[in-house]
Amino acid sequence: MSILTSLVARTAPTHPAAPTGSSNMKPALHLPNDRWTPLELLFWLLPVVAYFVFPDYLVLISQVMIVGLFAVSLDLILGYAGIVSLGHAAFFGVGAYTAGLLAAHGWGEPISGLLLAALAAAVVGFLVSFLVVRGADLTRLMVTLGIGLMLFEAANKAAFITGGVDGLSGMVMDKIFGLFEFDLTGRVAYVYSFVVLFIVFAVLRRLVNSPFGLGLKGIREGGRRMPAIGADVSRRLVVIFTVAAAVAGVAGALLAQTTQFVGLDVLGFPRSAELLIILVLGGTGRLYGGLIGALVYMLAQDYLSGLNPAYWQFWIGLLLIVIVLFARGGLLGGLAVLREKFFKGGRA
Repeated sequence: MSILTSLVARTAPTHPAAPTGSSNMKPALHLPNDRWTPLELLFWLLPVVAYFVFPDYLVLISQVMIVGLFAVSLDLILGYAGIVSLGHAAFFGVGAYTAGLLAAHGWGEPISGLLLAALAAAVVGFLVSFLVVRGADLTRLMVTLGIGLMLFEAANKAAFITGGVDGLSGMVMDKIFGLFEFDLTGRVAYVYSFVVLFIVFAVLRRLVNSPFGLGLKGIREGGRRMPAIGADVSRRLVVIFTVAAAVAGVAGALLAQTTQFVGLDVLGFPRSAELLIILVLGGTGRLYGGLIGALVYMLAQDYLSGLNPAYWQFWIGLLLIVIVLFARGGLLGGLAVLREKFFKGGRA
């Protein structure tokens, strides 16, 4: 109700009041604080430090950043708008194949390839959104799952274009800005992924802290009440679904450009399911939850698969159960609860 109250305060017309000693009174907006905190700045400083401290793990960490961006795109619709999706990999795959096909046919310029991949994924997301926003949770699950399966089979059938089960290879990437060439050590790919991640994240952070983002939270908490204050629920959901698809397309394009290969699995259901696990681990509705979840999941996967390649998923499943049972809201949600108890205990 607090979010709905804030929205009413934001959208209600204001009338001049009788002078009471100040003629510069302004209505309170009640918007979230979008200033960067010291903890956030420290978080973004860690990848910079890791570049110098862990030179042998740059490829792995760059993959973590790409998956983290993909998870953030799902958080936009799940954590903020309350739309559950089992086919979000469809937009990831569209972005990956767009960038891959461009590079395989002579257009290897990375930045324009990234933008075109985002555009292609956004178009698909926009068209799909009209089917998704009309239904309830179960309907949305089935629609998104169906779209994902259809695109997967279409890519598999069009093997003469996509490479089918063999994947799309033969990609040749140009130098970034004509200066930085993708190398085998992954240094350029690491910096490229980090810069793209930070820029996109900064834009999305501003978006979710805007009146539009506040409206999305209102839809999530009380979608049936939102029309009463004049909010167009369907239009907001279409917009955020399209934005989320575009961000997923950017993540897919990053994967294609940094690995110079696109496999059919980028469109597969397991990738969508894995993404939900990552978001549950990190915490939904926080943006940073997708990044933290990707970091924990992929590092745990790398370590546990090295210990036991056959049974590593058992420990991932156990970790997921523990998080769900004892840290409601994911890792970030659990930390927030502990911080609140700690400060309350300190004041007592």
